[in-house]
Amino acid sequence: MATIGWPDVLLRLGVAALLGGAIGVERELREREAGLRTHLLVALGAALFTVVSAFGFADVLRESDPRVLTRLDPSRIAAQVVSGIGFLGAGAIIRQGLSVRGLTTAASLWIVAAIGMAAGAGMYAPATIATVIVLFSLGPLRILGYRAIERVRPEERRLLVELRPEATAAELLRDVHGAGYRVQSFELDEELDRRVVTLHVDRASSELAAALSDKDYVLGLRWRR
Repeated sequence: MATIGWPDVLLRLGVAALLGGAIGVERELREREAGLRTHLLVALGAALFTVVSAFGFADVLRESDPRVLTRLDPSRIAAQVVSGIGFLGAGAIIRQGLSVRGLTTAASLWIVAAIGMAAGAGMYAPATIATVIVLFSLGPLRILGYRAIERVRPEERRLLVELRPEATAAELLRDVHGAGYRVQSFELDEELDRRVVTLHVDRASSELAAALSDKDYVLGLRWRR
């Protein structure tokens, strides 16, 4: 029957905490919803579940009645981490007006759980390689991808504004023109209690966004590039 000693347990949990914490530091520096502690705990918990699933029931099997067929499935408990982490990831996704935040953080929690499971199974090389790839994708790849898209796709200057139900688009247009911007196209999308105006203006500016966000009739806005 497979067993595991304390030094090996400490090594597996320590590697999981270290790798999960490394990804958590990156999320913490970007001030995301889940940071260092959350990612570290997810990786550590996944590793512990994996260790318990693989080695936690050796005594039960060893002492069971030989006349009773008892089988061990080392992946049974660990497999539940895959589905269970989805609830935690969903909690990191937040909708703010027209924007949805937290998708990348939810994905990082999911992959951190996988890294923790790999470390808990003693697969240190795959866990380390996955961590390096994740850190690259969250940092340099994000910058490279943005630059590549900007070269291929022409930049768009569209401002999406969600209005309060009682507001009119005329107020928005008046304030945009008053700020010195020219509206090149205008779209109004109404569905139930949501009214979204899409404006294609001559230039993007954080000053315009800041000025409109202070208006009482605006629920949310963002630039679409």
